[in-house]
Amino acid sequence: MNATDIMTPDVITAHPDTPLQELIDIMLRNRISGLPVVDDGIIVGIVSEGDLLRRAETGTEKRRSQLLELVGSTATAAAAYVRTHGRKAGEIMTTDLVTVTPDTPIAEIADILESKRIKRVPVVREGKVLGIVTRANLLKALAMQLRAEPVAFSSDDRSIRLALWEEFRHHKWASQVAQFDVTVRDGVVHLWGIVRGEDHRRAFIVAAENTPGAKGVADHLEDGTMMAVGISAF
Repeated sequence: MNATDIMTPDVITAHPDTPLQELIDIMLRNRISGLPVVDDGIIVGIVSEGDLLRRAETGTEKRRSQLLELVGSTATAAAAYVRTHGRKAGEIMTTDLVTVTPDTPIAEIADILESKRIKRVPVVREGKVLGIVTRANLLKALAMQLRAEPVAFSSDDRSIRLALWEEFRHHKWASQVAQFDVTVRDGVVHLWGIVRGEDHRRAFIVAAENTPGAKGVADHLEDGTMMAVGISAF
C-alpha cells in the first residue's frame, strides 16, 4: 500500500490569514488535531494542536531564563513571541514541512511519523495538497488487514475507493461526519467516522453498496459512543 491508498482526500485547510479563533473552531468542529495552511494552492505550513499549546492567553508560553535573555539570539526570542502571540495561521504555523508523495509506501510513512514524532503528514504533488495521512489512517489500514484474508491489495480496490470519494463530493450530507475515512480490501468497502444519526449512516452505506465493483460494506461508523461493526454482502 502507498499513501494514495489510505490518505484522506479533500483535506480541510486554512489560509495564512485565517484568524486564530477560526482555526480553533475548525479543529474542534471537525475533531481534527491539525490542518495544512495553503496559499494560492500551494502548501506553506501546517497548524497543529502542538502549535497552540504555548499561548500568552493561557499563560503557557515558555519562559526564557535570564541567562538566555542575555546571551540568546534576539531573533529566536522574536520568533517565539510571534508564535505565542500571533493571531493568524501564518504567524502560528510550522513552516518546516514534512510531506510525502502519493507513491510513498505506508511503511515509510510510519517511519516518518515515528521518527518526527508527528501525528499527520500531508500528501503533496508539486506543492499541492492531495490528501493527508494520519496515524488513524494507518490504524484503520491495519484493522482492515487483520480482519481480511491475506490477499494482495489490487488496483480494483483503489478504483472503488476513488469512485466512492468522488460520489461523496457531490453530496452535502457527506461532509456532516467527523474523522471520516474509506478503505477498501478485496472489494469490501470499510467506512469509518462519526456520523450524525442513523439516516447519515444509511446514506454512506447505500453509496458504498452502489459503487461499481464493491462486493460488500464493513460498517465501522460511530453514532455517539456506540460502534457498529458488521459486513453486509450483496
